[in-house]
Formats: sequence, structure tokens, C-alpha cells
Amino acid sequence: MNRATMFARLYRIASLAALAFVAACSNAPAEIPPLYDSAVVGGFELQDAQGQTVSSEDFAGRYQMVYFGYAYCPDICPFDMAKMVRGLESFEEANPEFAGQIQPIFITIDPARDTPEVIAEWTSGFSEDLIGLTGSPEAIAAAAGNYFVQYSQQEPNARGDYLMDHTRLGYLVDREGQPMALLPVDQSPEAVAAELEKWVR
Repeated sequence: MNRATMFARLYRIASLAALAFVAACSNAPAEIPPLYDSAVVGGFELQDAQGQTVSSEDFAGRYQMVYFGYAYCPDICPFDMAKMVRGLESFEEANPEFAGQIQPIFITIDPARDTPEVIAEWTSGFSEDLIGLTGSPEAIAAAAGNYFVQYSQQEPNARGDYLMDHTRLGYLVDREGQPMALLPVDQSPEAVAAELEKWVR
């Protein structure tokens, strides 16, 4: 083994040891959260069920679980939200030290129908801790764009009712407001809890 190869191996071993030491000392995740290297930047400024302005910056120091959907969704959003909330509750039961440190948030993509009153009634059916947000079409479009969420309205029927097509994803946001990982709300509460177990520190 020549000297250059020897030093290269020693440098690699020392680097890995240093990374392991930092991770152990900071209790940080062992791997880099996948959304840290993506164009998903997060962030919003909307209105809650009381009509008060709520910004993503209001949750600094806490984790956020963010889901985009709509209250009139007949068969997707209610199940996704139930799995997200139940997954959070399961995680907090197993990790009581994090109780209250993760804020679940529902953001509508249908502001024409999802008024603050509608949002309040809909979110209350899942958890008193779930915050529902609405706002102007422009504000919601801006928030959705920050999360790379796509949505569109289908053609209304004869009664004027319509469905919304939208991205079906949940997002875990870190204490600094940076999206860090996707939440498998399309799978099960257990899968959501496992993802929280992986990243929340």
C-alpha cells in the first residue's frame, strides 16, 4: 500500500468516525433527510378557522406535519388525514417526550368552498390539535408551490358540485421550517409513526 492510498483510507475512516460522533452527540438522524436536497422549500401565510393570519414561522421550534387537501373530498383526504393523526398519536404515546412538539396542519386547495367555518368543523372530526388553514386562491397557490403540490378543479356536475385533483402527500417539516421528509399517509398510521420515529429528535 503506497502512502497516498494509506492516507486516503485513514482520512475516510476518520471522517466517518467524526460523522458518527457528531450524530451521536447531537442525537441527529443517521442519514440526511431526503427533502433537504430537494427544491421543496415549504412555507405559507394563510388564515386559520378563526380568520387569524397564520405563518409557517409561527411554528418555529416545533415540527410540522403538513397535508394539502379539501374538506369536500369524498374518499381520499378523510382517510389520509385520519392516518396522519393516528400515526402522530401513536408516535407520541411511544415517545411522550415529544408530545406537543409536532403540529399537524391541514391546508385546503379549495378555498371557494372551504371557508374558515367549514375547515373548523372538518378538522375537529380528527383531532383538537389539528390546525386547518385556508386563504385566498393566490395565497394557497403560493403555499402549494412551495411544497410542489399540484391541484386542479374537475368539471362541475349539473348541481355545481365538483371534485379536486391534487397531489396526495404529507410532509414532515423540521424545527427550523425546512421540509425534511414525506409522510406515507397513503399507507397506514403505523407507516406514518415509523417515519416520525426515523426523523424526529
